[in-house]
Amino acid sequence: MRSYEELLAKAHEELPETTQGTERFAIENVRGHLEGNKTVLVNLKKIAKDLRREPEHLLKYLLRELATPGKFLGERAMFGSKVPSATINKKIKKYASEFLYCAECHKPDTSLEEEKEVMYLKCSACGAKKPVKRI
Repeated sequence: MRSYEELLAKAHEELPETTQGTERFAIENVRGHLEGNKTVLVNLKKIAKDLRREPEHLLKYLLRELATPGKFLGERAMFGSKVPSATINKKIKKYASEFLYCAECHKPDTSLEEEKEVMYLKCSACGAKKPVKRI
C-alpha cells in the first residue's frame, strides 16, 4: 500500500499544466477576409454579443478609431478599406477597456446606461458608476 505522500505526488504529476486561464473573460479574435480593397468581418456581431454591447455601438467605435467607412451587411461587417486584423483586435481591446471593464474593480460585469443625456458605465459587481464618452 502506498503512503499518502506518494499518492499526493502521483496526483500532482498527473494534473494538467494549467487548469484554467487567469482571466474569466476572453475576447475572441476577429475572423474575416479581404474583398478587393474592403475588409469583411464575419464574427463582429458575436464579439459584441459576448461583450454584452450593441453591435452598432462597437462598429461605430471601430469606424471612428480606424477612420474608415463601414456598415453591417446582414451578419457581416464591411469596412471600406484594408485593415489588418491585428489592428482591429487591438481596437476591440481598447473598446473593452473604455466601455466594458469597471474602473474600480476591473470586472466586466457592467452595463451602459444613459441619464440626463450622459452615458454611464455602471458596474453590477461593485456598484461603481463612471461617465463615458459618447461615440
